Amino acid sequence: MSTELIFSNARIVTPEAVVTGTLRVADGRIAAIDESRVEAGASTGEDLDGDYLIPGLIDLHTDHLERHVAPRPGVMWNNVSAALAHDAQVATAGITTVFDSLSLMGEHKGVPRGKLLRPMVDGLEAARRQDMLRADHFLHLRCEVADPHVLDYLAVLVEDPAVRLLSIMDHTPGQRQYVQVEKWRQANRHRYNEAELDVLLKERQAAQEVHADRHRHAIADIAARRGLALASHDDESAAHVDEAVSLGVAISEFPTTTVAAEAARRHGLSILMGAPNVVRGGSHSGNVGAADLAKAGLLDILASDYVPISMLHAVCMLAEDPVGLGLPQAIALVSANPAKAAGLDDRGTIAPGLRADLVRFRLVDGVPHIRSVWRAGKRVA
Repeated sequence: MSTELIFSNARIVTPEAVVTGTLRVADGRIAAIDESRVEAGASTGEDLDGDYLIPGLIDLHTDHLERHVAPRPGVMWNNVSAALAHDAQVATAGITTVFDSLSLMGEHKGVPRGKLLRPMVDGLEAARRQDMLRADHFLHLRCEVADPHVLDYLAVLVEDPAVRLLSIMDHTPGQRQYVQVEKWRQANRHRYNEAELDVLLKERQAAQEVHADRHRHAIADIAARRGLALASHDDESAAHVDEAVSLGVAISEFPTTTVAAEAARRHGLSILMGAPNVVRGGSHSGNVGAADLAKAGLLDILASDYVPISMLHAVCMLAEDPVGLGLPQAIALVSANPAKAAGLDDRGTIAPGLRADLVRFRLVDGVPHIRSVWRAGKRVA
């Protein structure tokens, strides 16, 4: 049985322009766009009253799931319930496709990551089998090259068909994000005293020297064999980007300097930054600002990182002055561009034939208010 939806009196954000008119959806896909008003009630129509209608957001990097699975030190939550809580937060933020980013290193709130990984994935899979999820969920495995167990963690999950993206990370003090060791110490003082930090510093640097290079190449080989997209993380220099390119990387995640972003652009890598960086007005770690990169033409993708609601807020900020991308180009940062980088050719723009993943919102005092969300033509929020 065919199902049809009609969204009239909408400001439809296409790749080229903002069109005031009507969007028709049939059987979960976009059927047509026309610049006319269809009165609500003509079919299963909905009058959007001048609200914006944009593609569903595609988030390639969020570490939010583990916060629901292990919400406090020593607490493990029911894995299906945790998946549902995470999914609800994602969907109501307008994210219809999410790459849950699982960190393959160390521990989270006292729980070894090896004990978190399987419950997180199993909870998502159980919820997916029962059609309980509002968004599409894929997996992004964040591979910490200095961790002695990273390849063991990867082996547990890499065969899962939900895995679509691997990233190569190195958070060793003195490297990349923490090229200034004091910045690393400051980030960890809430967990360790100074003597403990001294010991941990030496342990981390020793592990990096032993494992990082071998693991970096092994992870790149696994990505190539399985046809998975590969990202580098926290590139700080042109040399970091050159190394990433030699490994087959296609996405530069969170470059920490303009120099690294410029090198990524020269090599044709997609440049991904965190939306919270835009909303806050800069990096919480003191690295390069995402808005500055956008203004310089050095930003392709925004991800939620640690705040799902930040994606649409950041887009609306970048659309206006002083960056002034305009809404079509800004929306592409969270829709068309991440879809292309992840190899998802059935979504990401409002165009006939593509999936009807849609978000209705309006601006209230400069803040986007998300009113409705649809995935494949089905309302999910």
